Amino acid sequence: MPKKVDHQERRTLIADALMRVAAERGLEAVSLRHVAAEAGVSAGMVQHYFATKDEMMTFAMAVVRDRSQVRVTEAIARLCTTPPPRLLTRTLIAALLPLDEQSRGDARVALAFLAYAAARPDAVARDDSTDLLSFVAGLLPTPDARTAARGLLALMEGLGLYLISGKYSAEQALAVLDAHLDRLFAAGENA
Repeated sequence: MPKKVDHQERRTLIADALMRVAAERGLEAVSLRHVAAEAGVSAGMVQHYFATKDEMMTFAMAVVRDRSQVRVTEAIARLCTTPPPRLLTRTLIAALLPLDEQSRGDARVALAFLAYAAARPDAVARDDSTDLLSFVAGLLPTPDARTAARGLLALMEGLGLYLISGKYSAEQALAVLDAHLDRLFAAGENA
């Protein structure tokens, strides 16, 4: 009887290998051959699942996005049933920051993918930033919540860069986030 193959599992194994190669050696080292070697599979198997580097990169970014969504969902699930907006905002942003080794690896891949996609706009599969912006804006008590949400998300991106480059520790990044949220929410109370 032939062995049943879990194709999604194999695609994820290959995507994980791609992320390790990109995180350790940079995106320029990502090739079907290097990814196959890292995954411990043949180059032919990688080509069976991903005909091009763009396909492989797009799938890897979907894996990163899914991992981020799981982190956010789990962090929010640990809150009370109806958390106050500031706590919900902080929990959401903190869950998206690369505060541990796995999320830092994912962030390095996401950053590399953004650079890769800048030269290949057709390689970008999906952009969730508009939904995130709208959600965060709905939590902020400021008069111009959409602009404030843009600023908060830009701060998150900047903190992420400082975290993956080692310029900030997790504690420093969270302290900056908390100080910014304190100003945003205090301004909203005084408006």
